Amino acid sequence: MKDIRERKHRLDPHLYRGNVAVAFTCCERNRQPMFSEEVLTRFFMTTLEQECERFHCDLIVYVFMPDHAHMLLAGRDNSADALKAMSSFKQKTGYWLSKHRPQFHWQKDYYDHILRTWEREQTELRKHARYILENPVRKGIVDHWKAYPFKGSTVYQLDEWD
Repeated sequence: MKDIRERKHRLDPHLYRGNVAVAFTCCERNRQPMFSEEVLTRFFMTTLEQECERFHCDLIVYVFMPDHAHMLLAGRDNSADALKAMSSFKQKTGYWLSKHRPQFHWQKDYYDHILRTWEREQTELRKHARYILENPVRKGIVDHWKAYPFKGSTVYQLDEWD
């Protein structure tokens, strides 16, 4: 029988280091609405912020939808590592789920997109952030993104945005 291996799809880890911006999407394995519970979601939000700080990344924006999460990370300096921040976040929250909410599981992997140089300009980052913030509106959960509770940024005061 032929050995079937999963095709490598992640870019080289060094591309996630330093002054880069990366958009990530992480999904619940069975698309169950694990982020409809405020205690769980607030814990995940705090953990995400801590892991980004640990790996020298700014959280441009994040939104925890009912069954998935979107994050836009940007490295603050040459020691930043967005991939390690995301991997550590998923590991810590996955362990927490196994102990406290075993009915929920992260998908094995996640989606990512390293923004091109021109996309990292301030106006383009804000466009990406705004697109992420509009997710609850596009899904019909709220009429305006400001009404959605499970969002945040370590860079911007989102309440001041139009």
